[in-house]
Amino acid sequence: MDAQSRGRADDIDPADQWVLNPRTGHYELQLADSAAQARPKVTAPRRSPSAPSAPTTPSPGVPKPRRGDAPPGGRRGGRSRKGGGGGGRRKKALVITGGTLAFLLVGGSLAAYLYYDHLNGNLSVTDIAGAGTGGFKKDQAINILVIGTDKRSGAGNEGYGDKESVGHADTTILFHIAKDRSNATALSIPRDLITDIPNCPTKQPDGSTKDVRGSKGTRFNSSLGQEGRDAGCTMRTVKGLTGIEVDNFMMVDFNAVKTLSTAVGGVPVCLEKAVDDKDSKLKLPAGEHRLSGEEALAFVRTRHAFGNESDLDRIKTQQQFLGSMMREMKSKETLTSPKKFFSLAEAATKSLTVDQGLGSINKLTDLAGELKDIDLKNITFTTLPVLDNPAEKVKATVVVNQALADPLLQMIRGDVSLTEVEKKEQAAKEAADADAKAKQDALLQGNRAAAADVRVNVYNGGGPKGAASTTLNWLQNSKGVPKSSNVGNAPTKVGATQLEYAPNQADQARALADIMGLPATALKMGTADAAAKAPMKLTLGPDFDQPGAPLAAPAPQQLPEDVQQAQADKAVCAK
Repeated sequence: MDAQSRGRADDIDPADQWVLNPRTGHYELQLADSAAQARPKVTAPRRSPSAPSAPTTPSPGVPKPRRGDAPPGGRRGGRSRKGGGGGGRRKKALVITGGTLAFLLVGGSLAAYLYYDHLNGNLSVTDIAGAGTGGFKKDQAINILVIGTDKRSGAGNEGYGDKESVGHADTTILFHIAKDRSNATALSIPRDLITDIPNCPTKQPDGSTKDVRGSKGTRFNSSLGQEGRDAGCTMRTVKGLTGIEVDNFMMVDFNAVKTLSTAVGGVPVCLEKAVDDKDSKLKLPAGEHRLSGEEALAFVRTRHAFGNESDLDRIKTQQQFLGSMMREMKSKETLTSPKKFFSLAEAATKSLTVDQGLGSINKLTDLAGELKDIDLKNITFTTLPVLDNPAEKVKATVVVNQALADPLLQMIRGDVSLTEVEKKEQAAKEAADADAKAKQDALLQGNRAAAADVRVNVYNGGGPKGAASTTLNWLQNSKGVPKSSNVGNAPTKVGATQLEYAPNQADQARALADIMGLPATALKMGTADAAAKAPMKLTLGPDFDQPGAPLAAPAPQQLPEDVQQAQADKAVCAK
């Protein structure tokens, strides 16, 4: 329970009962007189016949509701029996596993195992017209784009943002969740970064699709809202900027910070110095504070209180706040409080806009299951490295610092953790990894064909625009590989560059790997021999930068020290 409630989380009063209110058609938790002042009233929304139904297999600890039944843990119109199983089932229903809710709520989402129909109705869903992969997959790394918009629509937002603005991508974080679910990286993208925005197919209210023209050399934050662009355009812009294709998006407005921070009982923050920012209206003495509502929003929006008063320092402040919120979500006081659970469920779903791939509580619950076991110490916040725009006399925008950004993005694309992950059964896994690496490395052992005898078709499967033609020219004119051909775009995109070949082409594959700088992991040998003059297939992925550049991602200790990092488990004072 929280501090204002009755004490122990498992002291659920058997005198409490679920009663049908005939005026509303809803079940309401009727508290015993002794506890009525100490515990909140919770309404269990009725099922809507038009809303998506709950899963056929109930989530752990949550019995599947039947029409006419009281909610789990209670008896319709009567009291639970002392010593019976009702209270235990209700407690399980209210307790969320590990850090699931904590992680998702950073982007304004949740894993709620109760009242699917009601919470589904809270969600806003956007058709992103084919942007992204179509949805995350359980056996692959996951990339979720979290967007905070400064659009001022909605109750409680009247005093924020530009009065007539349709909104921008004001705060943008790309969450990369590792394939083995042992770690995650949260990459912040500065709103004032100068980049190219591609042409964006955008769904219209009447169901038609409008192509919104792209823009070169403009602020990243204009990838949303401006010219009618939707979150799908922000997803496309992120892919072009990072080489990482986004699976899904989550978008929130100002209200999310206010309602979520209030629902969790406040978010702890630490200030090294007193703050009095007239713009954000944040006024706090130095020391530790617990912020919620308007104060929490002022904290994450202030630009003049910390550092050099830039958007980059505001990003650090936001990361500190989000890390603290995650720790608060995962605390026992939050996970065992029914009051906080229901408040968070309502606040999160009402604040959230998602794509169709996450457009139901069932789908969000599936995502939650993929994230629940990630330890906070293995979640790293970082920011895309940038430099002041050299084209400006008065510095207002930034450009990518390629020397620092390239290895960072290479690590994310290569699914390499920024932390030294402690994994279960580490010794056994390392042995298995070593065995697999030895088998893969063996593919590079043996004879090499002459460059003139190498036959290969080059495809672009996610690399930079024009990568296939650039590579072809380089192979033919600089490396003596005349039997190479540019076949254009691959039928399907790949997660990383790969060279597919037959067993009788192994000598050619080794030669091309040497020329291209391909690691052993890029080699994919088939099982059947190829015809005498059949070409190999080289597909360039998002890890490809330019011909001859190494593809292997650096290890965590090889990342430049100037790349900003902060782990979610560590509290840092704003200064």
